[in-house]
Amino acid sequence: MSAVSTEVRAGVAYVVMRRGDRGNAIDLSMARGLLAAATTCRAAGARAILLSAEGRSFCVGGDLREFAPLRGRELSAHLTEVTDALHGALREFAALDAPLVAAVHGPVAGAGVGLAAAADLTIAAADATFLLAYTGIGYSPDAGVTWSLPRLVGAKRALDLLLTNRRLTAREAAEVGLVTRVVDPAELTAEAERVAVALAAGATRAFGATRRLVAAGLSGDLDAHLDREAHSLAESAATAEGREGVAAFLEKRPPRFHP
Repeated sequence: MSAVSTEVRAGVAYVVMRRGDRGNAIDLSMARGLLAAATTCRAAGARAILLSAEGRSFCVGGDLREFAPLRGRELSAHLTEVTDALHGALREFAALDAPLVAAVHGPVAGAGVGLAAAADLTIAAADATFLLAYTGIGYSPDAGVTWSLPRLVGAKRALDLLLTNRRLTAREAAEVGLVTRVVDPAELTAEAERVAVALAAGATRAFGATRRLVAAGLSGDLDAHLDREAHSLAESAATAEGREGVAAFLEKRPPRFHP
């Protein structure tokens, strides 16, 4: 069985991590599977992406059992291969117009936190917990954690979590901004799918432009960012989505962004 499966239905790409027996730990096959999934989402023209996982955990981080027997240059080369694929997947997902929704449950650690943080909307089951864990084993972070976490929770809190390896409950993660909302574990799948389906019916190009503006605004100066917003607004208004949105508003009806 593939470590990651992808199925596109009605504009929603259902990406499922399938190493549930190993806590969906990220080994080379999982990293490559995520990259292939992101490529499939692009090729299929997905309008929303729902990332979820089988088993008792969304993702417990890197597969230490795979890494442990390796030494020296062999270990460095292998980790580089894994992170190249994983980071390639994160780049691909970030470059798409389609919003990424993550359905997160169980113990989440290391790169699993990175995947949860990379999503535009992260729906967490009440049983989810979040632990960075990297420095606890003498590693520095990957999976974009040192980029995304300070932007979500602030630099001081990010360093607290990264250096002390304090575990967050789902409620605490929502309070600090790491997850979007918390739901009953029995409702996680249905709620995350409801959100993804609603996004797939929305203005995909406008979503993509908005995602890129938010990302740019976190690191750019105000003057340049106002110019980016003005340019993006003018472009989006001229699209079929923009014309349909305005027409629907004036006609007092729901917009039909996709046939």
